[in-house]
Amino acid sequence: MPSTSHPLGRWFRHLSTGTLTVRRAFPPPVMARITEAVRSCERRHAGEIRFVIEAALEPRELWSGLTPRERALEVFSRLRVWDTEHNNGVLIYLLYADHAVEIVADRGVGDGRVDPAEWQIACERMREHFRAERYAEGAIAGIETVADVLSRHPSGRADVGNELPDAPLILR
Repeated sequence: MPSTSHPLGRWFRHLSTGTLTVRRAFPPPVMARITEAVRSCERRHAGEIRFVIEAALEPRELWSGLTPRERALEVFSRLRVWDTEHNNGVLIYLLYADHAVEIVADRGVGDGRVDPAEWQIACERMREHFRAERYAEGAIAGIETVADVLSRHPSGRADVGNELPDAPLILR
């Protein structure tokens, strides 16, 4: 549900959204539920799920017109979600100020057989909950949907264990 409103509205949302706003939507009990959902879902497949929430973009990023997708790709790289033994990391990225959800999957996930529409289903399920301010339910629905995709498209490689943190991460 990225905003298509006026660019000044986007600037205002980003400048007025901070980690405190995100922490109100995702308090410690919600973060614990997300951690448990990742941990539980990763038992069903060999993939690795990383859940990241970013409050807002920096002014220079806004000025350059950085999209939520472009930022998700940067976060995927910066957090080294790609750095798993079988290249099976999946980033679920929420840019809170834009109400945007993006999923970035590494090249080893499903051996390239996952239709991008399957990731979009996970994003839309999260957005539906987030619109109603049901953040825990949205995050868990997204994690479970990603796990379903990973279970349906196994890489054929043995699980090497937990390579990425299960706890969600809040960025600026």
